[in-house]
Amino acid sequence: MTRVRDIAPLVAAAALAVGAVVAARTAGCDDPGHYEVRSWGYELVGGCIAPGDIVVPNPAPAPKPVETNPFARD
Repeated sequence: MTRVRDIAPLVAAAALAVGAVVAARTAGCDDPGHYEVRSWGYELVGGCIAPGDIVVPNPAPAPKPVETNPFARD
């Protein structure tokens, strides 16, 4: 029983590694893309990501600041 407990994590890690390799090889992306240096930084050119694939939501509006009146009485 001890031997099974020792080997089980290694078998699970090997299975996950094989699954990751299979997923990467069958992803369906022929051109992984490359980075090019621009005047303002780096830009990813090519690849399998289209502009509509990544959706960035609009930022939430900032809350209005609380007005404090040092002379207010309760």
